[in-house]
Amino acid sequence: MRFVTWLLTYAAGLAVAAWLLDGIFFDGPANGQAEIQEKILPLFVVALILGLVSTFIEPVIKLLSLPFIILTLGFLLLVINALMLLLTARLADAFDLGFHVDGFWNALVGAVIVTVVGWGVRTALPARD
Repeated sequence: MRFVTWLLTYAAGLAVAAWLLDGIFFDGPANGQAEIQEKILPLFVVALILGLVSTFIEPVIKLLSLPFIILTLGFLLLVINALMLLLTARLADAFDLGFHVDGFWNALVGAVIVTVVGWGVRTALPARD
């Protein structure tokens, strides 16, 4: 159950970011039932990639940049999250999933959206026992 919650959290964040920002998108139809049918599997695979990047790569980057994170009062964490989203887009491109992030600023805003939506989803779900 924890894995499903984790995957749905990232998928919801990515879906909202792709919906709100023109610079973050999936290839395929732009509306209707065909959009949902063609983009749902790539959305979950990209959410899995983002989750794996956030689990294994992001902590190492944060540990190595800890002095700079402290120096910038934590604002470097926004940049790290944006870079993780860009890395996810590169990996998704390598697997030909059709997920694209155009530029650093879209990645920065997208990372904030993914974080806020993820927090909202985790808050809305019932607490674990």
